[in-house]
Amino acid sequence: MASGKKTVDIEKRKKEKKSYSKFLWLALIAGIWWFSNYTLRTTKVTILSQKISSRVRIAVISDQHATKLGISNKTILKTIDRNEPDMVFILGDMYTSDSEWELIQKPVELAKDIVSQGYPIYCVTGEHDYDERYIEELKKAGAKVLNYDEEYVEINGSMFRIIGIDNVYYSSTFDLSNEYTIDSDSFNILLAHIPNYEKFADFGADLTICADTHGEMAQLPFGLGPLYCSEKDVWLPKLLHKELEIYDKGLFDYDGGKMFITSGIGVYPAPVRLNNRPEVAVIDLIPKG
Repeated sequence: MASGKKTVDIEKRKKEKKSYSKFLWLALIAGIWWFSNYTLRTTKVTILSQKISSRVRIAVISDQHATKLGISNKTILKTIDRNEPDMVFILGDMYTSDSEWELIQKPVELAKDIVSQGYPIYCVTGEHDYDERYIEELKKAGAKVLNYDEEYVEINGSMFRIIGIDNVYYSSTFDLSNEYTIDSDSFNILLAHIPNYEKFADFGADLTICADTHGEMAQLPFGLGPLYCSEKDVWLPKLLHKELEIYDKGLFDYDGGKMFITSGIGVYPAPVRLNNRPEVAVIDLIPKG
């Protein structure tokens, strides 16, 4: 009888151990998922230029796709404040189309908070956050919304020309040179929500900054690129389609300048970020030579 009870106790302990192990694995997976989708990192980039006389720091945020949950404005503001930028760029899709006004106000409040901390903001809109009421609220908050507009600003002894465009789609005849010419006496920055590498490279701004891709959400480890490329509609593009140029996130060169794509903050359309945490990008422009 005692032997039978002992066998039952051993089996019970095995089941309990298996259940505990399963719980630990589920907790680990849940922790990794939460960390990947709802914690904010700072991505730092350094660019050298002969047009820069002393360091200028830019903070870039985009694609918040404001929700009631998710990363708070307070966390975003703390990250910006900790890096003390000279100016902040907001690159669109800060809320999702058809959102209630309560959610649309979230990026407006963020803009107010950033301005109240003394940081100038330059904005472009995306395919979601183009509502005129929202744009007017951004302007009231003190942000400069550049929809086919430009601003000259001097920072730390360097002259900047900031151009913003609001294209959602680009025609085959799209040519920014029909609207603007490069100012050789200024550091030219182009802000656009949606990347268009070939056209932007042809235009040749010193620095083009874009968003929209969300870093393609899920990235493979070891720099193997995105799991899926929405622009090219292919899986494992850097492994199986090496002939394709993939512009998912990060810094890319072109003749005379660079393009930077931020992976943004939000988790739209679903929280499936992997190896690609939400980010505030910090770009340091440094004198060259």
